[in-house]
Amino acid sequence: MKLSIPSPATELPKSSVMIVFGTRPEIVKLAPLIRRLGDAAYVVHTGQHYDRGMSAVFLQSCGIERVHRQLHVGGLPRAAQIGRGAEQIAEAITQVEPTYVVVQGDTNATFAAALAANAAGVRLGHVEAGLRANDRRMPEEHNRVMVDHISDDLFAATEANRSNLLAEGIADERILVTGNPVVEAVHRQRAAAAFDVDELVRLGVYPDRYVLATLHRQENVDSPANLLATLHAFNDIASSGWPVIFPVHPRTRAMLADLDAEHLLDALIAEEPLPYERFLALAAHAAVLVSDSGGIQEEATVLGRPVLVVRDSTERPEALGSFTKLVTPQALAAEAAALLDDVENTLLGLASLPSPFGDGQATERIAEHIHSAVIHAAVVRRAAEES
Repeated sequence: MKLSIPSPATELPKSSVMIVFGTRPEIVKLAPLIRRLGDAAYVVHTGQHYDRGMSAVFLQSCGIERVHRQLHVGGLPRAAQIGRGAEQIAEAITQVEPTYVVVQGDTNATFAAALAANAAGVRLGHVEAGLRANDRRMPEEHNRVMVDHISDDLFAATEANRSNLLAEGIADERILVTGNPVVEAVHRQRAAAAFDVDELVRLGVYPDRYVLATLHRQENVDSPANLLATLHAFNDIASSGWPVIFPVHPRTRAMLADLDAEHLLDALIAEEPLPYERFLALAAHAAVLVSDSGGIQEEATVLGRPVLVVRDSTERPEALGSFTKLVTPQALAAEAAALLDDVENTLLGLASLPSPFGDGQATERIAEHIHSAVIHAAVVRRAAEES
C-alpha cells in the first residue's frame, strides 16, 4: 500500500505536540516554537520556577498566551521534582495523546518530561542537545546526557554540540544542527527597545557605565564561601565607581538571609527578578555582565557584551575567549577591574563579532522537522488502521 504524504503546508492536529518547560531559560527558548506551532502546541509548565517573577511575568513577556497544564513541583528536592514531574507528565500524555513531545536544555523538568515521553513511546525531541561541560559535579550535566540518549531527535545548536553527541555513540541521523532559539528570542525582544531609556532612568545609570550581575547556581549559592566571596566582589566593583545592578534570585536571597548577610545588598542596586524584555534592556547597555547562567552566556553574544562567568566550567565553550571568560568568586573583583579598565575597546571589538549560536533560524528548522515527524506518524497510523 502506497502512503500518501500530505503537503508540507498541512496544518498539524490540535495539541499534537506537547511542549514541556519549568524554568525561565526554557520559557525564553521554547516560546518562539510555541508561537510557531500555534494550536498544535499543548503547553505544560512543571512549576520548577514557581515565583511569579521567575515564571508568570516571563510567560507574558515572551508571548506565551496560555499554559494548558500547570504542575507544582517547585521547591521539592531534585529527585522529587523529577519523579513527581514524570508521573504527572505521563498522566498528561495519556490524556492528551500527543504525537510528539519537546523538551529543552538540562533542567529537572526536561529530564522528567523526557522520561515520561520515553516510557509512553512518544517521539521525543531535545532542543539544545549535545551541550557538555564535562563536569559531573553539575546536576545539569547528568540531566542533559541522559535526555540526549533517550531522545529520538536531537536539535544541536552548534557543530561542536553535534560532535559531542557523535563521540558518545549517538547516530548521526538522529542529530540536526539548528542553531539556538535564544538568538531569535533576543532579536524579537530587542526589535522594539521601548524599555531601554525607562530602565536606565529608573535605576539612575548610564549606558556602558554599569555592571549587570546574576547568581543562582547551586555551586555558588549553596556554598557560603562562594556566595559571600561573590557578593564581596560585587561590593568591590560598586565601590570602585561602577554601579552593580543585581536582580536577586529567590534562592540567592534566601541564602543571604540564612547567612545574615543581607547587608551585602545595600551598596548594590538590588532588584527583584525582571521580565525578560526589561532584563535584556539592561543587558544591552551593560559594560560587563557577571553571571553563572548558561543562557546569559548565549544572550550576551547576540547583544555584543562581555561576560565574566562565575563557574569552574561551561557547556558553552563556543563563546570563550571572545565574549566570555571563566572566573572564580575569589578572583572576580580583580578580573572585573581589569576588564572595566579597557571596556570601551572590548565593546568595540565585540560589536563586530557574530554570535556563535546561529543565524536566528533555529526555531524554523526545529518546527519543520517536528511537522514532518508528526505528519508522517499520522500517515503511518492511518495506513495501519486501513490495512
